[in-house]
Amino acid sequence: MTFIKTVEPKFFHSEIPAKPMGKYVHFITIRVTESYPLFQTDGELNKARVRAGIENNQAISRLALFKRKQSTPERLTGRELLRNYKIGDWEKCDYNVDFSKTTPDCILYGFAIGDAGSEKSKVVVDTAYSITPFDDSHLNFTLNAPFENGTMSRQGEVTSRINSQDHILPQVFFPSIVTLKDPTQAGFIYVFNNILRTSHYGAQTTRTGKVRNQLIGVVFADGEIVSNLRWTQKIYDLMSQKSQINSPDPLDEDNVLSAATEAINVLMSQECICHTDFIGNSFITLLNEVKSITSDETKLKQMLTQANTESVAYADKYVLKSAAKEKRSNKKATVVAE
Repeated sequence: MTFIKTVEPKFFHSEIPAKPMGKYVHFITIRVTESYPLFQTDGELNKARVRAGIENNQAISRLALFKRKQSTPERLTGRELLRNYKIGDWEKCDYNVDFSKTTPDCILYGFAIGDAGSEKSKVVVDTAYSITPFDDSHLNFTLNAPFENGTMSRQGEVTSRINSQDHILPQVFFPSIVTLKDPTQAGFIYVFNNILRTSHYGAQTTRTGKVRNQLIGVVFADGEIVSNLRWTQKIYDLMSQKSQINSPDPLDEDNVLSAATEAINVLMSQECICHTDFIGNSFITLLNEVKSITSDETKLKQMLTQANTESVAYADKYVLKSAAKEKRSNKKATVVAE
């Protein structure tokens, strides 16, 4: 089924292949915080000590947005849509508990269920880094848990339920490239839609963590492209040269998007792979075409149904048979051992 007319059919597979076939699509994304999210491990915000830019060799600490903290909310967005429209084996599929092994989420984002089988993710996400230094990108808040009357004391006793927590500030920018290997058209739109729709990342996502994904381009290639860190460093160099980084003031979003576009164009010109870039006006046309599908309920259901059909066909050929074979092999080994 054809959904996209803006992109040549040669960039897509007609079905999900069993082996890597060298077709990649890269979603060029700027993640913008719009509240006070928490990207943390063991109670502390994640950060890394790295070089400020490619040309600027000063070492700085940057906030780090680990890959799982990006991919998990996005795949959960897709799973929610499948359940909403009752497409595929949505009743059985329970994230991190009992995967159905047949839905677009299971096949595209992968799963692992011990001896019951596994599937490697076709969606590749790497750690993203803040453009601005750690010290200018976070703030410590004091948190409390008052009693019913709204105060911190009752019957003369003061509660000890008070704590402090570092939060990431609004308008902190994380350049991030999401890669989908060997896409079909339906799989491409499925992942694209998950990125566009997901708006909460990090801990305590019911109360904070608002993040907007601002896509600036899509790159089709026969290999992987530049890393998130190098792209971030190039953006930092360009903005520093134009005196657009003035700590502690937040970055201007227009300046960030302009520098990000310039940086990815420069870096892509240095790549040694074959690639077709949809950046600028060509990307706007593609983005509008995708949005016309994802915002129309009929077209959206057709896309999700097609993505599920492709995933089920792949699972029947390569996943379920493989899992059954492995199970029989393990059973045979147990009998021999006995």
